[in-house]
Amino acid sequence: MSDATLKDWQSALQRARDEAPFLARALSRQPQLADLLERGEGEAALEWVQGAGGGCDEVGAALRRERLALATALAIGDLAGAFSLSRVMAELSNFADHALDTAIKEAIARRMPDAEPKGMFALALGKQGASELNYSSDIDPIILFDSETLPRRENDDPAEAAQRYAREVVNLLSANTAEGYVFRVDLRLRPASEVSPSAISVPSALAHYQSSALAWERAAFIRVRAAAGDIPAGEDFLHQIDNFVWRSALDFGAVEEVRQLTLRIRANQADLGGQLTPGPGFNLKQGRGGIREIEFFAQTHQLIHGGRDSSLRVKGTRAALDALAAAGRIEQSQADDLGRCYDRLRVLEHRLQMVEDRQTHSLPEGDALDSVARLDGMKDGAALVAELMQITNVVAREYDTLIEAEDGGASVSVSASPIPLAEPEPLREKLAGLGFATPKRLAKRIESWRDGRYQSLRSDAALDAFDAMLPALLEALSKAAAPDQALARWESVLENASSAVNFFRLLEAQPELFGQLIAVLTLAPPLADELGQRPQLLDILIDGSALELPGAVEDLAQDMACDGEQWAYEDVLDQIRQVTSEHRFALGVQLIQGVHDPLDIAAGLSRLAEAGIVVAHTAAAAEFSRAHGKIPGSELLVLGLGRLGGGMLTHASDLDIVYLFTGAFDAQSDGARPLSGSVYFNRLAQRVTAALSVATAQGALYEVDTRLRPQGAQGPLATTTTSFAKYQAETAWSWEHMALTRARLLSGGAGAGVRLRGQIADVLLQTRDHAQLRTDVLSMRADIARHKTPGGPMDVKLLRGGLVDTEFCVHFLQLRSGVGLQPHLGDAITELADAGLVSGDLRDAWELMTRILVCGRLLAPHLGHPPAAAAEAMARACGQENFDDLLQSLGKARQEVARNWAQIFGQELEIDSDE
Repeated sequence: MSDATLKDWQSALQRARDEAPFLARALSRQPQLADLLERGEGEAALEWVQGAGGGCDEVGAALRRERLALATALAIGDLAGAFSLSRVMAELSNFADHALDTAIKEAIARRMPDAEPKGMFALALGKQGASELNYSSDIDPIILFDSETLPRRENDDPAEAAQRYAREVVNLLSANTAEGYVFRVDLRLRPASEVSPSAISVPSALAHYQSSALAWERAAFIRVRAAAGDIPAGEDFLHQIDNFVWRSALDFGAVEEVRQLTLRIRANQADLGGQLTPGPGFNLKQGRGGIREIEFFAQTHQLIHGGRDSSLRVKGTRAALDALAAAGRIEQSQADDLGRCYDRLRVLEHRLQMVEDRQTHSLPEGDALDSVARLDGMKDGAALVAELMQITNVVAREYDTLIEAEDGGASVSVSASPIPLAEPEPLREKLAGLGFATPKRLAKRIESWRDGRYQSLRSDAALDAFDAMLPALLEALSKAAAPDQALARWESVLENASSAVNFFRLLEAQPELFGQLIAVLTLAPPLADELGQRPQLLDILIDGSALELPGAVEDLAQDMACDGEQWAYEDVLDQIRQVTSEHRFALGVQLIQGVHDPLDIAAGLSRLAEAGIVVAHTAAAAEFSRAHGKIPGSELLVLGLGRLGGGMLTHASDLDIVYLFTGAFDAQSDGARPLSGSVYFNRLAQRVTAALSVATAQGALYEVDTRLRPQGAQGPLATTTTSFAKYQAETAWSWEHMALTRARLLSGGAGAGVRLRGQIADVLLQTRDHAQLRTDVLSMRADIARHKTPGGPMDVKLLRGGLVDTEFCVHFLQLRSGVGLQPHLGDAITELADAGLVSGDLRDAWELMTRILVCGRLLAPHLGHPPAAAAEAMARACGQENFDDLLQSLGKARQEVARNWAQIFGQELEIDSDE
């Protein structure tokens, strides 16, 4: 027996007979089942249900008997406390899947008795899709068919055959016979239901969801499943439209539609005289604080964040709330409160429906309300209403925060009243007053935005929201160093964005968000250009985690990876690019706003690149092995050098990579098209490089530089670790050993990594001729100075006393003394300072110049002094009061490098103070 006592079962049966006429009749019609329930044998009762249709020659009758038996057993087990809500909903949903599948097979078999039932499938949406079906629910499937595989007679048109089968399915399930019905079937969720046939062809459905589906359909498809019929075909279809449901860009148009739908439901309840607060007539599903508001609360957050966070792509409401809390999108207390309320509302919904097996959600009046309360085990209807009042108040309060209530919520006024763009003269005068150079031309340009050319401004709602925030936008842009350029970048955003109405509203209401956008458009040309090309990056500014540093490499790699066999190789490459571009953009915003130290930004960019390398390597290797197999005991290793190896990338950094492989060069792979070890790993290395550099639908990723490999561009792309160690020990030039000081294994096996690090350490610690090393280092630096002159006064890399000179000092000492052999240059300087080989202030100098380098790639990309606002942002990010102070500190840092240079090499380093 379950946790429920025999007394609980008998009490449940008595309440059912007294208060629920449908259950009383069902128990009398099924005496064997009633006996099992009287004895408290719930699991045995559910087993009996499965054979309830046995002996029926007609499929429809068998399903109806099974359904009646299941409704009876679940209701009594539920009332007895033996079956949890989740169990009840799952059993109902599983039976719906079974019934729908049986009906499809029967419909096909009636016309094609010997055919395998392929080519037709049903997608379960709504509560069936979420496995949360209620006690007396309709089902809302979408029936699709494949013309190529659908069984049909030789002269049958595929579409006509599909419609015949669909009609049979609906009739088998929903016709009310002497045995009752199985499920009421509602097909109105299918594409263009007002004009489309009952069954839709797969190509037609794909075309609809990929081009013309409405926002509410996305919300519906959060809970979709391939539930019946040709399920593999259904799952393949869902994979093809995955990007329709889970979009990488936040679609606030869909969110707004959910908000408006809620407000319409509330308004309709009032207009129709519906009860707005718990009491007779109150609708548990659609009423304020009811079931639908909890579902919409979860689904709205899923729509916003699920495209970028796959952990949120769950179907059940409770599961969604828990996932949102785990991901930090809502508070855990919100998930707990709404979850408890949801469970109780669903239980009470079931009680209402048990009375007469009706799809009702409204509380009855008088004695009927008391009867429902007693069925649930409560004293009377007043006690039930009091409990519902508490529940709906909790739900409504949480949901009101999401939709900002009917009055539009709190808003922050902008600095000027909306400009009537239909009247060019006031706009021209406003622009002139703001100091724009060509106000007449600019006014015409802004007016042209409203002529329908931009999809983001085609709706009245979008235009109203845009007009409200435009004055503040123009005022902010007028203060930019190059206002016309900033305006052009904003125009690119408008041109490429598909929907922006909610973003316009948020800009008006949230000054901090407005400040971030203006900073991007006016301070950082590289970020602004990227935003113009990919307006979906606006979503990063909205995301609450946008100002957080990226997590660990492992976590980033998990975000980039595409789990499951259904993902194509190209999907993985797109996912790497999407995650990388979003984080890079967020890091750029953090940098120009001074949220984090530029050194932490550089480290975050490096972790991001490392994660991309790991995932690209894994995906490329898996794809490559499909044709060529693997080489047992061998693997490709990816070695990072330069800024990548040192963990200090900028937004403009390329990736310095060396590919190595373990095992013998002449080993053979075990695939259908075997390759020798050398050919295998060189081709695989090419694949990894392409995975990191080739532009896909999501854009480009990184420039990959492999010229630091043995023999440079003349040598093979990948070589064995043994050959690499031999080359480095016997043939490599001093500059190659200098580069090797920042080598770090980024992808490959742990065991191979330990051996490789040992080989590199042996090379770096080998005995050297110090005089020759000094000559080589000075010669190399002189050669760089001749061929690479500084690009401007902010070129802290090439200026004398800058980062290149710092690196040469450090690498020379590392190779000469064997001290400070750390890939991270700052850590290496600290160890050298502890050994008395450099000054204690050299690390401070290196850190300041690295900060300037990282900032300069965005704020001063042309290496000259940045405009005033960008200069202020750079100073702030580097921890200085103003730009003049930053320049003075830079001068002192260069002098510090010069002092160390003189001490190390015995020659003066000339610092031009005018640079």
